[in-house]
Amino acid sequence: MAENMFSDLSRVIEQVGKDKGIDKQVVIDAITQGMLVAARKKYGTYREIEAAYNEETGEVELFEFKEVVPREKFVDEEVEIPYDEAQKLDPNVQLDDSIGIKMEAQDLGRIAAQTAKQIIMQKVRDAERNIIFNEFEERKGEIASGIARRVEKGAIVVDLGRTEAYIPPREQIPGEQYKPGDRIQGYLSEVRQTTRGPQIIMSRADERYLMKLFEMEVPEIYDGVVEIMAAAREPGQRAKIAVRSKDNSVDPVGACVGMKGSRVQNIVQELRGEKIDIVPWDEDITRFACNALAPAEISRVFLDDSNREMEIVVPDSQLSLAIGKRGQNVRLAAKLTTWKLDIISESSASSRTAESIFNLMLIPGMNETMAQNIFQSGFGSFQSVASATVQDIMTIPGYDDPDKAEKLLNDAKAVVKKYEAEGIPVPTAPSAASKQSGSSAKEQADALLKQELQKLNSQEADEE
Repeated sequence: MAENMFSDLSRVIEQVGKDKGIDKQVVIDAITQGMLVAARKKYGTYREIEAAYNEETGEVELFEFKEVVPREKFVDEEVEIPYDEAQKLDPNVQLDDSIGIKMEAQDLGRIAAQTAKQIIMQKVRDAERNIIFNEFEERKGEIASGIARRVEKGAIVVDLGRTEAYIPPREQIPGEQYKPGDRIQGYLSEVRQTTRGPQIIMSRADERYLMKLFEMEVPEIYDGVVEIMAAAREPGQRAKIAVRSKDNSVDPVGACVGMKGSRVQNIVQELRGEKIDIVPWDEDITRFACNALAPAEISRVFLDDSNREMEIVVPDSQLSLAIGKRGQNVRLAAKLTTWKLDIISESSASSRTAESIFNLMLIPGMNETMAQNIFQSGFGSFQSVASATVQDIMTIPGYDDPDKAEKLLNDAKAVVKKYEAEGIPVPTAPSAASKQSGSSAKEQADALLKQELQKLNSQEADEE
C-alpha cells in the first residue's frame, strides 16, 4: 500500500501543482512531512528519523540516524550502531559520528501510509485555501459574477468557480429571487479566512456596488475624468449618486446618463428597476444639498455648522416632493450630504419666524426691526439670547458694542427669571385672526405684558 501510495511522486507533484495552482515545493514539503509523521508513528518519536525528497529518483527517502559507538559499549540498537557495522555502511565513519541509514517506505504499513496520505491532503487543502484567499483578497472591491446554487438560512450561495460566495439577506435587494442555475453578480465586500477556508461575502445592496456599476458602464468614470463623490441607496427602490467632472468640457451628469439614457438604464435593469438620481456635486454644502433634493425647488437654507444640521425651506407646493414618498427623498439626500436635513414649508417657516419675533419682543425695549436682526443672527428666542455669551451677542448687527451686548444679555436673563418666578408659560404669538385686528406685534406684546403684570399685582395683593 505504502509503495503504491508514494510511487511516481514526481508525476503526482506536477499534477497537483498544475490542477490546484499550488507551488511545487509546497506539495513536496507536504509529502515529506506526511512520510515523516507516518514513520514516527510506526517506529516511535524517540528514534531520530528524517525525510527528504530525491528529485533524481522522484522518491521520498527516509533516513534513520544512529550514533556510532564501540562494540563493547553498544547498548540500544534503536539509537546506536556498533562501530564495525557502521564501517560497512561508510568506511570513513568515526566514533561518536551520527550515521544515516536508509529505511524502506513499504515497511511503514497500511495505517501509517494512510496517515501520511491524510496529512498530505490536508496540507494541499490548506495551500489551496491560502491561494483562493489571496486571490479574492486582491479582488475585494470588485464586481464578481457566478451561478446561484442554493439558499442557506436566507443567504444565496454563489458558485464563483474555484470557491463559493455568500450574499446574506441584508446584502440582497428586497424582493429579488434567484433559482438554482441563475447567473448573479455582486460586489465583493468582504473576504475572511476561517477554519473552514475563505469566506467571501458578496453584496447587491451596497452603495459601492452602485458606484462600481457606474465605473464599468461610464468610460469617463473609469478614465478618471468624472469622479463619483458620494452615493446613497435604498436598495430596489431609489438611489442618489453625486458626480463631478475634472474637465470643464465634460458634463458629469450627461456622461453618466448616456445617449438617450442608455448608460443609466443598463444599471437600472441590473438593479431590478431601482430609480437612480444623478446629481452634480458642489463644494458649497448648501448648493450640494439643493442639488441632492432635486427635483424639489428650494427657497432658503439655514445652516448650523457646529451640529452639521440644515433647515431647508421649500414652497408649500414643493413640500411633499422634497420629502418624498415615506421621507425617501430627504433621507437619501441626508445620506448623500452626511448632514441632518430638516424640510419645512414656507408657511411653517413664516409662522415660526413670526413666533420667534414675537418671543424676542418680550425683551424690554425691543422693537420689531431689532428682533428681526437678532433672529437672522441665529437667536430664535429670548432664552437662546440669555444663554449666549457677550461675544456671541456682539456678532448681531447693532450690538457690536460690549456695553450694548451686555445690556441685551442681562435684559434677556431678566425676562427668563421673571417667567420662572411667576411659574406661568411664556406667551405665544396671537393667531391669524388676532393679527387681522390691526394691532402691531409690539402692541400685542406690550398688551400681554401689561395683563401679566396686572395678574402678578393681583396675586401679591391677595397674598397680603
